[in-house]
Amino acid sequence: MKFLDEAKIYVRSGEGGSGAVSFRREKFIDMGGPDGGSGGRGGSIVVEAQNALNTLIDYRYQQHFKAKKGENGKGANRSGVGADDMVLKVPLGTEILAEDKETVIADMTEEGQRCILLNGGRGGMGNAHFKSSVNRAPKYAQPGEPAQEMWIWLRLKLFSDAGLLGIPNAGKSTFLARVSRAKPKIADYPFTTLTPQLGVVYIDDREFVLADIPGLIEGAHEGVGLGLKFLAHVERCGVLLHLIDGTQDDVVGAYKTIRKEISEYSEVLADKEELVALNKCDALTPDVIKKKCAALKRACKSKVYPISAAAGTGIEDLLRAMWKVIEEKREASETR
Repeated sequence: MKFLDEAKIYVRSGEGGSGAVSFRREKFIDMGGPDGGSGGRGGSIVVEAQNALNTLIDYRYQQHFKAKKGENGKGANRSGVGADDMVLKVPLGTEILAEDKETVIADMTEEGQRCILLNGGRGGMGNAHFKSSVNRAPKYAQPGEPAQEMWIWLRLKLFSDAGLLGIPNAGKSTFLARVSRAKPKIADYPFTTLTPQLGVVYIDDREFVLADIPGLIEGAHEGVGLGLKFLAHVERCGVLLHLIDGTQDDVVGAYKTIRKEISEYSEVLADKEELVALNKCDALTPDVIKKKCAALKRACKSKVYPISAAAGTGIEDLLRAMWKVIEEKREASETR
């Protein structure tokens, strides 16, 4: 199934049914009076979050969604049948934005959560409702309320406990494949990863979800490369793992490039706890590893983990450190 994390759609609720103008006419019953029934309510537009979905691909091929109109009222005091609501199912983590793409209408973060985007129009009252001591035979009824319509954006932000960051070709996909059963595409050229990849990581009988995000380059927060489109997917992560390619000359520059991009994109993202790992250490000498780790430590002001995703060295200590942060985040959220 193709991955799609953004879609623009048109939604329209149903009109209310019109009330009926009718009079009772039966043999031997004089002046039966008005008996027009009311119209039924139109269908509403409802969005529902479902954990079983993980893409918005269904909204690529259909962009217009219209609920049905309520049934008109009938004689003999028969009310029209209300129309069914139109339920749009979206993945957990979907944001619903107004047409300006900035105003957040709803954030679908819980399984089964529902949001009524547009209410269906109320049905109009039939002429029987307007009978009074002054007007015994009203010849008018209400029309149904008109439909409501709008354009909205659906934007998916994946849920994961941890997110992988780094410049292209830093070894993120190799790391994800090493620590989980995910099978991301791996090759020795930039932008191998074109869509976010999720993997379940197991360490010491515990598990957490790790997301591999396409590599970031300078200017990503302004839409350069693939970064801007996918930075949103790490906004919900509890901890960020920043992988640095140890084989490049300027490891500090690579670190600062990514930190600048995420700071420009979102203060919330920049404030998240971060672990830094120097990858591809199997291709470096111990002296070079020590030198580059020291330089990175001065830049990030925290411990740097020397690892090799390809060879599998240093992985367990890093995963345990990640789990410790994730566990603290989970406990903190449960106590709120």
